[in-house]
Amino acid sequence: MELIIFLAIGALAGFAAGLFGVGGGTIIVPLLFIVFTQMDYNPDVIMHLALGTSLAIIIVTSISSLMAHHKNSAVLWPVFKNLAPPLAIGCFLGAGIAGLISGLHLQIIVGIFLIWVAYTMFIGAKNPIDPTKSLPPRGHQVAAGSLIGIASAIFGIGGGSITVPYLTRYGVVMQKAVGTSAACGLPIAIAGALGFMIFGMKSEVNIPNTIGFVHIYAFIGISVMSFFTAKLGAKTAHALSPAVLKKCFAVLLVIVGCFFLLNGIA
Repeated sequence: MELIIFLAIGALAGFAAGLFGVGGGTIIVPLLFIVFTQMDYNPDVIMHLALGTSLAIIIVTSISSLMAHHKNSAVLWPVFKNLAPPLAIGCFLGAGIAGLISGLHLQIIVGIFLIWVAYTMFIGAKNPIDPTKSLPPRGHQVAAGSLIGIASAIFGIGGGSITVPYLTRYGVVMQKAVGTSAACGLPIAIAGALGFMIFGMKSEVNIPNTIGFVHIYAFIGISVMSFFTAKLGAKTAHALSPAVLKKCFAVLLVIVGCFFLLNGIA
């Protein structure tokens, strides 16, 4: 039964990864939180385990989504080269910071953040992207990458929730913002997963089938299915208008954000 649940989560997460360029974390984290809670794991580490496992899975979904978006020439590789190193370093450090925050506080932080991002994205969907705008210089992109990396680890996401709005703000069309975000999700996921594994082992999680804050069975089950469905999501993204894609993205973030906020406050 657990394997079937993980495969179902993988199908949804992979599709979301390709469609929104978010690595699937916005789907994986809340669903894993629910599953791990039902499995009677220690409440103090459930949120950390969901975040760490999510980032490990995003390694696979990012590769699949990246390949699909690259085929559609939707990845801005010069931007990726500027963002990738600081994203990786920031995410590793962010994993250490997340380990110092209680699970309850993590839920509230993640909930507020996602609702805020959804609001900015929905408002932005009403306004056409200004093609006269250009991306800031390399130094600015490096600084932004560092902050996105830290936030990605704390929120257990592939960075798309921040990277996509950042790129569209500077005139990048939605499809290319999603494609570049998918590529950026790879260094974020690798560094973040390693960080949660290392810092988790120091915390002595004491839950079977885990390496630090990464659940091995969940990683395998979800990764297998998400690898295939991410390609379908990427194909769908290129069939939708940028405005519709933004609004769908915003709705998804509101749902997930409210889930964590209400659960954390209750």
